[in-house]
Amino acid sequence: MRRIILSTESGADLPDDLVEKYNIQVVPMHIIMDGKDYLDGSLPVQDIYDYYERTKKIPSTTSTNVHEYQEFFTNIRENFPDCTIIHIGYTSKASSSFQHAVIAAEEFEDIFLIDALNVTGGLAAIVLDAAKALEEEPDIEPERFVEKIEAIVPKSRLAFIPGSLEFLKAGGRVSNMASLIGTLLKIKPCIELKDGKLMSTKKYRGKMSRATEKLFRDYLTEFNIDRKQIYFIYSIGLDERIKQRMEEVAKENGFQNVRWIQAGGMISTHSGAGGFGVAGLEE
Repeated sequence: MRRIILSTESGADLPDDLVEKYNIQVVPMHIIMDGKDYLDGSLPVQDIYDYYERTKKIPSTTSTNVHEYQEFFTNIRENFPDCTIIHIGYTSKASSSFQHAVIAAEEFEDIFLIDALNVTGGLAAIVLDAAKALEEEPDIEPERFVEKIEAIVPKSRLAFIPGSLEFLKAGGRVSNMASLIGTLLKIKPCIELKDGKLMSTKKYRGKMSRATEKLFRDYLTEFNIDRKQIYFIYSIGLDERIKQRMEEVAKENGFQNVRWIQAGGMISTHSGAGGFGVAGLEE
């Protein structure tokens, strides 16, 4: 039986301990700052915020290119000869990374590509569910395993509140006037993944502590999330009291396991410090 190896991009924001536990292979995306190209994960997220404070500019982000994918898949094969690679990719609706993986994979056999149509914790939820399933059934046929993962993709739900309208404004995602009004009225937009696209859906007014709890309760009302696992995403700067409260609310709603995921460079570049999000899989 050929061994199955799971891979994904750094934009999944997978915690290092889970990457190691499940032997997940992660290829980095890119952050461009001050004209320099940094591999996502090699640049401390705090440097992004410090750069913005100095310049009032945000870095740009780019996808993993075809050549990098070719090297990535080649290295996996060298480390795990005769393996079958199943790559669960960052949404193709927000990045060209998945298409680059498709092109690179043409040179390889026994490789399957799945567009997760999700990012950060939403992508992580799919990858980790696949990793747990593989741990339970290591001899599963690759084709059947792919079918199981593809059935999970539409069940992954992600919603988050960016930490700063300034970052959205600097990135061209809101106008100066909308940013000013939002700041004055303490309005916080909710961003959700809809058909693989990042979309602003609801707006919350008031302090972040209130907005995060309202977001989570709305999320649970809209989606029938599996109570075995919930993922909370945070960017550096989120108040520890908010984290504690969200864990309490999760337990009140019957969640057995809560896992915090720190937003990496890709998401932090667009959302700013102090953001909060929630991800899980529908039953």
